[in-house]
Amino acid sequence: MPVPPPAEGTALTTPPDAAEVAFMTRGFVSAVAPDGGLRPMQRLLLEAVSDAMTGFPMDHDPEPITPRAYAEGLARRDMGFRARMVQVMLLAELVLSPLPEEVADRVTAFASELGVDDEMLRVTREFAHGSLGLAAVDFARNGYVPDLDARVAALGRRPGPDDDPWGAVAADPALAARWAALEDLPAGTLGHQVWRFYRARGFTYPGTPGSAPPLLAQHDWVHVLADYGTTVESELEVFALISRANDDPRAFSLLAMVVSLFETGYLASGAGLFQADRGHLSHAGVAVRLADGLRRGALCTDTRSGESSIDFLAIDWFSLADRPVEVVRTELGMVPRSEAARAAGSVGPWEPGGISPFQLAAGQAMAAAEGRPYDPYGAAVGDPAG
Repeated sequence: MPVPPPAEGTALTTPPDAAEVAFMTRGFVSAVAPDGGLRPMQRLLLEAVSDAMTGFPMDHDPEPITPRAYAEGLARRDMGFRARMVQVMLLAELVLSPLPEEVADRVTAFASELGVDDEMLRVTREFAHGSLGLAAVDFARNGYVPDLDARVAALGRRPGPDDDPWGAVAADPALAARWAALEDLPAGTLGHQVWRFYRARGFTYPGTPGSAPPLLAQHDWVHVLADYGTTVESELEVFALISRANDDPRAFSLLAMVVSLFETGYLASGAGLFQADRGHLSHAGVAVRLADGLRRGALCTDTRSGESSIDFLAIDWFSLADRPVEVVRTELGMVPRSEAARAAGSVGPWEPGGISPFQLAAGQAMAAAEGRPYDPYGAAVGDPAG
């Protein structure tokens, strides 16, 4: 039987102190270390997450702990806290390639003692067994999007019963016109900045051929609001923020998806547009950047409603489009990127390194086709430190 959660009103709700962080580390390492100890990528990731999320360094050589003893040590923590512990384990597990079956089984054992049933546990076991096709099906079935009806109001259209939630819409003139109208908003507003974001990169509006799925296009607003570029490394940052801002445990599947696409390649495609491109989380500094995205997501709060949980893919962004970007950032508790993340290479959409060569070329081609000068609005390909 799992260790039961604390009685209502008795849970420990204060941030973990140094001693508890050291205890948490014992569980992480005991759960995810393969034979021979943590792999370098796992160590980098756990170090970065510990520092960004708690302010305390990771214990590099913790004493092993059993799943039961770990759960008993967290007996005063509620199920939300416990679920986050399992998600850190899953994240550190997902960067292993190949993923040993014993690691997947061990993480499942820790989750079981904590009373946490995360659908990504099944997916990681399928990765470990080499059942990548089945894992992809389970991602679609059990991840973020199954209850799409609760989120479609923000998309400008209601999918039919057989629609793919991540499906593109190639012929919806009303939807495309809604996006095109962002050009007419005052400079400095969120909507006008999103229009510039699309124009610089040659992105086509949802509702037109070749466009991103409306659900995926929701995250483009977050790129602008959170000040993230559009390289693959920046996608890891923005989905870390989105997944952590949402208290629904299923939102973690969004981060699991991009790690599985852009680090290990366990998924061949995802979100209706992304294609696997391995090894990006392993690039220098990206683990620090991802961890800072988690920190920023955890700090987001909707000051208008008082809600600490924000589903950034369900916001009606058009209702906020005419507001200054800084005002919306304040209302949603969007804190700046940390100095550590900036030093590690994190850049905004209008900085050097904030656009990919493919996107720059697409923006130039679109401008030429429309007979206008190309303006990247400050975005450039290159090393942000160069």
